[in-house]
Amino acid sequence: MTDLQEFRAATRAWLEENCPQEMRQPMNEADVCWGGRNWVFQSDAQRDWLNAMADRGWTVPEWPKAYGGGGLNGDEQRVLKEELDRINARPPLQSFGIWMLGPALLEFGTDEQKRHYLPQVARGEIRWCQGYSEPGAGSDLAGVQTKGVDAGDYFEVTGQKIWTSYADKADWIFCLVRTEPDAPKHKGISFLLFDMASEGVTTKPIKLISGASPFCETFFDGVKVPKDQIVSERGKGWTVAKYLLTHEREMIGSSDAALFGSEDLVEVARDAIGLNENNQLDDPVLRGKIADFLIDELAFDAELARAKDWMRAGNQLGVESATLKYTGTELNKRRQELIMEAGGLEALEWDFANAESDEKASLWLRSKGNSIEGGTSEVMLSILSKAVLELG
Repeated sequence: MTDLQEFRAATRAWLEENCPQEMRQPMNEADVCWGGRNWVFQSDAQRDWLNAMADRGWTVPEWPKAYGGGGLNGDEQRVLKEELDRINARPPLQSFGIWMLGPALLEFGTDEQKRHYLPQVARGEIRWCQGYSEPGAGSDLAGVQTKGVDAGDYFEVTGQKIWTSYADKADWIFCLVRTEPDAPKHKGISFLLFDMASEGVTTKPIKLISGASPFCETFFDGVKVPKDQIVSERGKGWTVAKYLLTHEREMIGSSDAALFGSEDLVEVARDAIGLNENNQLDDPVLRGKIADFLIDELAFDAELARAKDWMRAGNQLGVESATLKYTGTELNKRRQELIMEAGGLEALEWDFANAESDEKASLWLRSKGNSIEGGTSEVMLSILSKAVLELG
């Protein structure tokens, strides 16, 4: 038996012993464990599953053990994912700290920052939000105007962020702040970390047309941020920000991060329309659209698998993150549109007052935001046109 086969056998045995049956059931958005200092576990099973995986370092299996990770190589990570998928195990923890901040700290953080923050992220003890977009700086992110005035040992941060996902529930924020007002816009930004409980931080939820919304406006009024909470060097936050965005875009575009509540497209169409005498969907036009979609989805899943293997081998994703983000989010929009088309007028029925609704209309409306958050589809195409096609 090879070392990898032994690892698979040991992993399978451990999961059978430690993954509660309740954590092997399909989940919707309400079942997600986000962690954080204010998190209330929905069940003993949810708590036990997180603790077991965190103790083993498998909430972040690719991170070094010194920072709370599992220290697994690329082949071991793949095996772990396959074994988790085999038993339909729920993710023990969802976290912007895992998806976005963690990779940035591993690349740019000091050893002290890594040892302080990363184990807390891995154990679900700290929940992060992202302070990037502003009312006047969305697609042109380098135009951020939130300012950090040098006050000796700390910066005094004043300004506003918008579309700050889960800011009202987060413990800390990673934030782009202009600390060098006279420098060119890409060179005057610092990447700061600070506690959302700091004096001067307030949030205001933003409600979307889909009903439920994670988004907030976030306001800073003279927030004191110690200078040792800069990641990388002062004024060089744009480099950190760009690196983090590649991980955010891969996360948003990934089928693993697709919107919760997405029903099986073929099943929805069959139930709504019925089958003909040849046991085919009794709508040839819609049948063709669904077939086209399923082919594109399979192609995307293959590309996503290739990209994940590339990263597990220690490589950086780079500009391909824009491809994954664009393709994945546009596919999700197509999926939701086809579900609505199959459902007809009945699919438009929706209890808007139920903000946590997973109904078809709510998910269809929410999918529109997929092609905006993390950079619009138009911005992704612009990135690809310049970096890949070398257009001016």
